[in-house]
Amino acid sequence: MKQNIDSKARIIKIAAITALIGNALLATVKIGTGIYAGSLAVIGDGIDSSVDVLIAIMSLVVARIISRPADEGHPWGHGRAETVATTLLACLLFFAGAQLIMNSGRDIILGARRDVPSLPALIGTLVSIGGKLLLAWSQFVFGKKADSPMLKANAKNMTSDVLLSAGVLMGLGLSMFFNIGVIDSWAALLVGIWVIKTALGIFSEANLELMDGSTDRSFYELVFEAVKSVDEAGNPHRVRMRRIAGLWDIDIDIEVAPDKTVIEAHRIAYKVEAAIKRRIENVYDIMVHVEPAGNKEKEGYGLSENNQELVGGALQFRNPSD
Repeated sequence: MKQNIDSKARIIKIAAITALIGNALLATVKIGTGIYAGSLAVIGDGIDSSVDVLIAIMSLVVARIISRPADEGHPWGHGRAETVATTLLACLLFFAGAQLIMNSGRDIILGARRDVPSLPALIGTLVSIGGKLLLAWSQFVFGKKADSPMLKANAKNMTSDVLLSAGVLMGLGLSMFFNIGVIDSWAALLVGIWVIKTALGIFSEANLELMDGSTDRSFYELVFEAVKSVDEAGNPHRVRMRRIAGLWDIDIDIEVAPDKTVIEAHRIAYKVEAAIKRRIENVYDIMVHVEPAGNKEKEGYGLSENNQELVGGALQFRNPSD
């Protein structure tokens, strides 16, 4: 497991350096071009790339943190740092989008006169689209390889940036075609709304992990299937699964015949653990609790094979004794 975490940290570091260099270049080009050509939308697009530079720096810090081994204060390791960083990423994006909306909205409401952006703004935006496509692809590849929610979120953010830049390009084209400078402000306003929408989506996914939630029961079904494959193991229940930076932490109760010795019950539990690991990748830890068959004690919350439900897009946890 230590090797997996070290490998993940290394991939995140490479991805962060790639994003840092690429976004620093794009931010410089877009902000410089936007100021020279007089385009608020292009400057806003450049600010968004500047936020991506901060994200890359944050990713480097996270890669260093999650590579630390578990200690007395953090017995589950430091993987949650990635989820916290993803949440911070959403907050930075939200702030950047809100700032852009306020600036462009002020120009529109006050009727500020805007000059029509010049041709360099168009060229700079085209360069931005090409660069962002390459960066988004690289972050997606790295994120899939490391199974990193932070890198996947950043890839999604950069994909949104491509659409964002395409919107800026359209606004510039309309502004230059109709010779109306305020169209650039409207384009900047739409860019800000898009950035906030992306931020809320990323925050929602990160918050689900921070709250140990899940909307996908297919992994639970794999756990039940694993228990069925083990002779003498029955009634899987009180199953709880949570993600820690892409790794699974699993708790499960099973029943065995009451006349089994402790050694025999332990052997069955070990087989269940091995069967789960064969079906589910990136397992950090599994806790298998053995009970005598027919146990009637009231249990805590968790899923059993017979009472898992998916209501309103979220798993509903019920007491198996109800």
